[in-house]
Amino acid sequence: MSSNENRLVVGSAAELGAPNTRRAFLRTLSVGGTLVLLPSVFACDDDDDPSGPGNGNGNGNGDAVVLNLGTDIGIFNYAYALEQLEAAFYTAVVAGFGTSGITDATERAILTDIRNHEVIHREFFKAALGSAAIPALEVNFGAALATRTSVLQTARTFEDLGVAAYNGAGKYLANANNLLVAGKIVSVEARHAAVIRDLVDTNPRAFAGDDVIDANGLDRAFEPEVVLTAAGPFITTEIELGTAPTP
Repeated sequence: MSSNENRLVVGSAAELGAPNTRRAFLRTLSVGGTLVLLPSVFACDDDDDPSGPGNGNGNGNGDAVVLNLGTDIGIFNYAYALEQLEAAFYTAVVAGFGTSGITDATERAILTDIRNHEVIHREFFKAALGSAAIPALEVNFGAALATRTSVLQTARTFEDLGVAAYNGAGKYLANANNLLVAGKIVSVEARHAAVIRDLVDTNPRAFAGDDVIDANGLDRAFEPEVVLTAAGPFITTEIELGTAPTP
């Protein structure tokens, strides 16, 4: 098989959510292929230099990863860090079905689908960022993987946090195409959050309480500092915030 046959080309942001694209991506990934994004998918500002410092891939103290959030590349690296965390979690969840007590076939199918989505999100950001991407993060989920209850409660935390993170960071994206991509991804994260809440609590009135919906009836939006503090216990790689985001 030629190298071109192991390559999936995505030409526009509209393709990201298409079922055919998702299936093709998973097939390509399973045989060691690559994702190629055309320029129309990911757009940098003129002053975004992917190869230079300050865009999210520099090192701080020792092996710390620095997230400089003053550019679209920095914001996408922030999203990439969160997608790495979620993809790693659900990959571990699916691999540990036999030990965590998740035996229901429907629940397994849901968690596997979410795993697939999060892997796609992670690989999308990795490909889009190219040489500007932060390195792979080290994670540790510990007791979160021990039981069905702990898995679902942690999944609920991650999904609610992910929605709030994208909502909080979206206003800092300067390029409309990048905002479109982020909007497509956060809508998927919200679907994940809803189905996980349904599995955690069979009472349908509890799917979106005041812990995630504000007084205006809107999803909460968290700043990066809040999100990284909440995710911190599961990420063993040190993460530092460098340049602040620009409104």
